[in-house]
Amino acid sequence: MRLILFYTTLLTVLQGCNKSSETQDDKIVSTELMAPPPKEEAVEAAYDVAELTDSDAAVVSSPDQTTVTPKIIKTGTLRFETADLNESFLQIQKALVKHKASIQNDDSGKDYASSYRNVTVRVPNASFDAFIADISQGVKHFDRKEISAEDVTEEYVDVEARLKAKKILEKRYFELLSKANKVSEMLEIERELSKIREEIEAKEGRLKYLQHQVAMSTIHLEMYTNNPSESGATVSYFGKMGNAMKDGFNNIATFFLGILNIWPFILIFVILIVFLRRRFKKKTA
Repeated sequence: MRLILFYTTLLTVLQGCNKSSETQDDKIVSTELMAPPPKEEAVEAAYDVAELTDSDAAVVSSPDQTTVTPKIIKTGTLRFETADLNESFLQIQKALVKHKASIQNDDSGKDYASSYRNVTVRVPNASFDAFIADISQGVKHFDRKEISAEDVTEEYVDVEARLKAKKILEKRYFELLSKANKVSEMLEIERELSKIREEIEAKEGRLKYLQHQVAMSTIHLEMYTNNPSESGATVSYFGKMGNAMKDGFNNIATFFLGILNIWPFILIFVILIVFLRRRFKKKTA
């Protein structure tokens, strides 16, 4: 009986020692985990932070979209008939000066029955509606009137956020470059910096394009007139016949000029036919 009590007591003491040693080990492990990492590990951790993806960085640096001003690209196309092209263009010029707009393209001409003038105008976005109202004065009706507004707010915010994220990454890589000691590490970081710089320039270009398109709207004006004094529609029937004969003569001249341009090929074709005919006659003789 005494022997059993002795072994029981000994087992209890051993279990208590094990628990105390485990507790001590746990304290040591927790202390090691709380200790700061070595300098090299800190640099590697910084390198991992620098390698954020575009989406992660964009989420971190994206602005509050509720405070973003809507970015709208406005475009208009107007086609109408006018009694006097010169008078209508003079009205457009007055509107250009009034609203600080500019002409991007000016194309005019005359077809068989009418004269036309097509003008492309770049006008500040804030003056888009007022400019159209000014040039519409005196127009009875529009053969075509199209007004479109493209909302590029989402793309604008996305490009702007990604641009900021890339600049943050660029700054971090510069910090890593200043801490690098090995030539291989420096070359690797410089390669990454070169890639990031290219992406930054591309996004800056896209952002500037969107800003320019939003700031200045585009309006296409198509004016035409059926005024006989300007289009030449008062020509008599015999005059039209004379013009048709003249056009026919010009077409014939154009045809012969085209033949002259390919005379070497015609000469080769004629020589080939003569050669084949002679050969055929020799065989039949």
